[in-house]
Amino acid sequence: IPESPERRGGKQRHVRAVAPDMDAAASAPALRYRSAAGRWVVAAAVLGSGVAFLDGTVVNVALPAIRADLGGGLSGLQWVVDAYLLFLGSLLVLGGSLGDLYGRRRVFIVGLVAFSAASLLCGLAPSIGVLIAARAVQGVAGALLVPASLALISATFAAADRGAAIGAWSGLSGVTTALGPFVGGYLIEAVSWRLVFLINVPIVAATVWVAARHVPETRDAYAARRPDVLGGTLLAGGLGLAVFALIEKQRLAPTLFLGLLGAAVAVLVAFALSQTRVRHPMVPPAILRSLQFDGANLVTLVVYAALGGAMFFLSLELQGPLGYSPIEAGAAFLPVTVLMLVLSSTSGRIAGRIGPRWQMTLGPVVVGAGMALMTRVVPGRGYLDAVLPAACVLGIGLSVTVAPLTAAVLGAVEEGHAGVASGINNAVARLAGLIAIALLPVVAGLERGAGFVEGFQDALWISAAACVVGALIALATIRRSVPLRNLLHPGGLHGCEPAETRRELA
Repeated sequence: IPESPERRGGKQRHVRAVAPDMDAAASAPALRYRSAAGRWVVAAAVLGSGVAFLDGTVVNVALPAIRADLGGGLSGLQWVVDAYLLFLGSLLVLGGSLGDLYGRRRVFIVGLVAFSAASLLCGLAPSIGVLIAARAVQGVAGALLVPASLALISATFAAADRGAAIGAWSGLSGVTTALGPFVGGYLIEAVSWRLVFLINVPIVAATVWVAARHVPETRDAYAARRPDVLGGTLLAGGLGLAVFALIEKQRLAPTLFLGLLGAAVAVLVAFALSQTRVRHPMVPPAILRSLQFDGANLVTLVVYAALGGAMFFLSLELQGPLGYSPIEAGAAFLPVTVLMLVLSSTSGRIAGRIGPRWQMTLGPVVVGAGMALMTRVVPGRGYLDAVLPAACVLGIGLSVTVAPLTAAVLGAVEEGHAGVASGINNAVARLAGLIAIALLPVVAGLERGAGFVEGFQDALWISAAACVVGALIALATIRRSVPLRNLLHPGGLHGCEPAETRRELA
């Protein structure tokens, strides 16, 4: 049908605007898991996310040494952990959006460089205040590299191999997380707590080299041109107010404490409203319409809150009432490392064949059982009869849970939203730990000195119960029984699958 020159010109301009992006999307790599190119991508993603996850756990072992050197009390130690988690968790979604828009490899490398600089500042910090500020900067940098690391895998691997690649990423990243306390304990005992931060610098340099040489660039061809900076600011502000109120509760007047909590709620409500009104929200509403996505993130929230709180207080219990040295406390977690290294990739493959529902239901129950066993870690009990059984059960539970959980989240969204989806899920996981560390001392009445062991046990029982709740959420919301490899097709759940499939998966 003939067109007017104006209409034809408008159409031509539109085609010129979108065709390059469509070509870029069509030429996205489809790497195989067992290929050399695929291994390089997994290596870069594991090293990048691993160094960020490592700093979320290794600090737990360093807390007594930091307190002895810089002071600060229990609230200061909570801030050393939570300043990092606060900015990491609240900005992860924004970081994922930036990767989708500007290129995942580019944002990944920028995050690595910034993380290295912040780690150097942490290692040289002269006071507890400077250390807390440097940890906040680490969190901002981690919010760039963590979602980009997982999005690199989701966007570059062939659909048939994506589940195995995600499983390898989950397992190896989990290994770096679990290995952190052991390595950190050795460095603290042999040299200084400062080395647990300074060691990040050469690791990051190696990761930048691998990413620059061996990782292809990918981006979302249809990503919003303007990231939701307002949403990120409101989320960080609301969470920051809530965490400050919880950590500093003992020092605040009751009216000020309630006022800060009220302000936090108001800011978080403003964040939720902004997501429905801004043109390019940080959390696209379409993503939240997937039952799989919502359910997986609820499981993440509950299970990772339990895990973060349990690991924080277990480190204090081992090095406090039980008298473990830093390296002994770190070595106590080695069974978790070994089990995740051996089992996680297999767990990812199983999820690729049978779907994630049953592993996500069984896994949190096993994790909760491990935390229940940790309540036996009290003065007078030895490593073999108390710590080792709990660590083994915990490692098995995490191996069963993590890879299917991660793959279920990414399988519920379009490939173009991989960065945002990864950012949301990682944000939920980090914020869960942040909330647990701020809230558990209040709920369990946990205090250093008299009554610490009893409070520690109460905190572990609360964490175990939370894991059971996570299992029930998975059973109720993760409905899909189709093979996960089908869900990981680039079209995702919002692609062009038949209407019968959509009805089955709803």
